[in-house]
Amino acid sequence: MATDDSWKPPRDGVENKVVRDVEAAAARREELRKQHKKVVLTNGAFDLLHVGHVRSLRHARSLGDHLMVAVNSDRAVRRSKGPDRPLFAEAERLELLAALGCVDTVFLFDEPTADAILLRLKPDVHAKGPDYTLETVPERATVLGYGGEIAITGDPKNHSSSSIQQKLRGGA
Repeated sequence: MATDDSWKPPRDGVENKVVRDVEAAAARREELRKQHKKVVLTNGAFDLLHVGHVRSLRHARSLGDHLMVAVNSDRAVRRSKGPDRPLFAEAERLELLAALGCVDTVFLFDEPTADAILLRLKPDVHAKGPDYTLETVPERATVLGYGGEIAITGDPKNHSSSSIQQKLRGGA
């Protein structure tokens, strides 16, 4: 039986979408800036990828030329959602997001909010899912401070990972 360490992803371009950290994402952002590409950034745990995530990511990608996705590290997910999360390890969440055609770059971050990443990358658009409003985006002041835009993306129907997990455990 194969161990997790023995599995290698197919060489289909997905591995080029995953960058090691925010500094590598910043280098990619610089290249995109030189090409006058409009960059959209979104962030989240993406703990249990579902149709709500896909719709939000596709919508976010339609707002620019390049979609960057900052994914909460395992440690950050545990801090915000509790010791029984994440459901899937960060490497698997990165790989799954990278496999989506609408995602161009994906990387991990460990901070409670994306403020530091936004200040480093200064994306043209910061996209948040429909569980936010323009007024409740935690990084609102940061984005508006450097002159970026905020967009609420996706299907307003609630598809939260937490509600899906509750349903799977037999709750209402």
